[in-house]
Amino acid sequence: MMTSPDTVWLQERTALEILSPTVLEAIAQVMELQVVPANTTLVSEGSPPQALYIVQSGQLESEPSETNSALPRGFLPGEVIHLKELLLDESTPFTITTISECQLWVVPADKFRALVTQYPEINQAFFRLLAQELAEVTSALSYEQERTVALRPYLVTKAQRGIVGTSRYAVRLREQIREASSDRKSVEIFGEPGLEKDNIATLIHFSSPKRREPIIKINCGILQTSGAELFGRAGGKPGLLEWLGEGSLILNNLQELPPELLPEVADLLSKNTYTPISRPGEPKAESRKSHARILIVSEKADSQIERCIGHVIKVPPLRVRKADIKVQVEYYISLYSRARGLSKPHITPEALRRLQTYDFPGNLKELKNLVERAIVQVGEGKELTEEIFWSAEPQKKQFRVNLLNAYPGLRRFLRSDWWPDRINYGFTFAAFAFLVGVLFIGPQTRDRNFALNLFWAWWWPFFLFLFPFLGRIWCSVCPFMIYGEITQKLSLKLFPHKLQRWPREKAEKWGGWFLFGLFTLIFLWEELWKLEDTAYLSGCLLLLITAGAMIFSALFERRFWCRYLCPIGGMNGLFAKLSMTELRAQQGICSASCTTYQCYKGGPQKGEGMETNGCPLYSHPAQLEDNKDCVLCMTCLKACPHRSVEFNLRPPGIELWTTHVAHNYEVALLFLLLGGIYLHRLPELQAWLGLNLDLTIFWQHLGLSVVVLIIPAGICLLAYGFTQLFNSGRKPKKFIELAYGYLPLVLGGNFAHYLRLGLGEGGRILPVTFATFGLNGEQLPVLIAHPAVIDFLQGSTLIISVLLTVVLTQNIARQPLKALLWQHLATIGLAAGMWMIIVF
Repeated sequence: MMTSPDTVWLQERTALEILSPTVLEAIAQVMELQVVPANTTLVSEGSPPQALYIVQSGQLESEPSETNSALPRGFLPGEVIHLKELLLDESTPFTITTISECQLWVVPADKFRALVTQYPEINQAFFRLLAQELAEVTSALSYEQERTVALRPYLVTKAQRGIVGTSRYAVRLREQIREASSDRKSVEIFGEPGLEKDNIATLIHFSSPKRREPIIKINCGILQTSGAELFGRAGGKPGLLEWLGEGSLILNNLQELPPELLPEVADLLSKNTYTPISRPGEPKAESRKSHARILIVSEKADSQIERCIGHVIKVPPLRVRKADIKVQVEYYISLYSRARGLSKPHITPEALRRLQTYDFPGNLKELKNLVERAIVQVGEGKELTEEIFWSAEPQKKQFRVNLLNAYPGLRRFLRSDWWPDRINYGFTFAAFAFLVGVLFIGPQTRDRNFALNLFWAWWWPFFLFLFPFLGRIWCSVCPFMIYGEITQKLSLKLFPHKLQRWPREKAEKWGGWFLFGLFTLIFLWEELWKLEDTAYLSGCLLLLITAGAMIFSALFERRFWCRYLCPIGGMNGLFAKLSMTELRAQQGICSASCTTYQCYKGGPQKGEGMETNGCPLYSHPAQLEDNKDCVLCMTCLKACPHRSVEFNLRPPGIELWTTHVAHNYEVALLFLLLGGIYLHRLPELQAWLGLNLDLTIFWQHLGLSVVVLIIPAGICLLAYGFTQLFNSGRKPKKFIELAYGYLPLVLGGNFAHYLRLGLGEGGRILPVTFATFGLNGEQLPVLIAHPAVIDFLQGSTLIISVLLTVVLTQNIARQPLKALLWQHLATIGLAAGMWMIIVF
């Protein structure tokens, strides 16, 4: 049988190809060609089908209506119209209109029904086609379900709000959003924390033509270094880019992106391609095309990424948009009041002025939280007054660099359980017990007992050197409080009881004087009984301080001994004021965002904040004025869910002439440590002054020691008296404030004293260790400095200390150099005395 051209066309170009040639030939025999002009309604919705239409050429389109929510669809050549309606005797589901002039093959309805009766194969083929379509729909539905499940954890459903304000910054920001929404180019949005940059990215997506496509947000800090979540695995689980299709991807906090992924992200932005991750040993997968739009959110622009970006938007901080604060506050008030069904309170002009003078380090997020907190506090009141906005003034940030942002690896280490718990309980706990044991049962002289060598020739110079850099960091790994904490835990377990709260008022009044008295006794004991050369007495000193920590830890909460009573802690806190680093928190973020105060009180895990027991010294990092009460244990850094805690590099000792508060007991301890320098060199001092007292006589030795501890303080007081006497027209600052100017001299003098032990004996640690256990270590290497080198370093230390003391005193006093001449002469005189007994 010959096959007509029309039959061939039906078989090759239409959905009727599933029919046999015999049936197709029968349909071709009854087809009539009809030309329909453009913009003509072919069929109307709800009407019975008049014919079977087969599009030969031209384009048609269905029109949506109120009763049919289906999206418009087009009909191209080869499309068969009304096949299902004729077979199932249904009405036309939608109106179809020609877009261009169309040529249609038309089979009248009655003739087609006759063919269906004559050829049952038509019904059978249709149902096979329907089953095939159903399988395809089911497959597509399954795919969409998998896609929804994959995207749901990251899905952004709507933008929170638009850009509020009329300032030029707000107007410009709205223009940039409109510009970025008009195309599909990638966008980088950067600015300070708290500016709701991710919301701006969301606004761009929902203002674009692809607003119906999904938009997801993923924090770069949680991405694996392989990038499998984004790119998927070759031959395995698809990545988010594949699931996303033509949607938008927000890469939030790009500064936290693993460095290994930066080249892949740059390729994605520049070439719109990515490569699925292959397993080790397998060949690299082929690159795939990405249709997603990438929106980058970061705190600062990245040069490598910026080259690949289509639009760059720098979001201005709130402190430069002071003109928008009023309308922003009104907006937040309306938003919160409407959400809670409250009457809208009014903000007073005074309160608004106070907000406008505040710099808002937390930006919009901080302002929003301040407004909501104020509404809660005002309760039934109608006005938000100045007193309700109790946010503290921002901490001065001049000359500070947050090392945790500059070195993310440092943040990870300080938040890990290595610092300080693993160090303390994995090493220091056992090492301290071993060293104390060696002090008691080993040889008793420093040249034959390595524990005594470590204590006097290593520990003292090392941590005196460390104070200007890391402040009171020794206290975070201090063995005294490790045993104190263990005692506290054991006492609670064996004898369940409630630990006493700190008697803060008494401790603040008398604690400093207690540790001053204890340090005085330690100095006298060290001098009169030669602790530096008597191992078991050095061990007794360590055990006595440990006993104090253990006793007070069994009685009081946390580290009461460490904060108020420990003599070593008191010295550490004093010298820590000179440190070039500090741990602080952003006051604005703490006051606006924090409601749990977990860094201070402790509590369970919250966000990225870990579970902790709170600050062991009961210090809040946002309220610290100096380094005295911070041991750098980093508990607050681990507990904070808002990333408020900072570890700053700063000008050394800047607090001493800015925010410092002087205390009598600290000044007393300062001058005690100053006198201790001369006490350590009592034989040299006697020789220099030409004294011939017999130091083997206890009372003469004790009397001279007490006098030597007192005289340096007397010299400083005398210099202050002359300063007052010869500057009657200009009132100097109080002595208790100016006395802190001597701190560099005190630290430098002590360091110069211990340098001889550190450089002259510290390098003998190997033979001394062998000698401790009765072995001959004379052939072991020794590393010691030449006496001339030691003298040079000691002299340089004293000279630098004098210069720093003069500079610090001038900064504290804020007076002309001439007005403080007597104090500077006292500094030079004290340093000259140190030179004579330490260097010569």
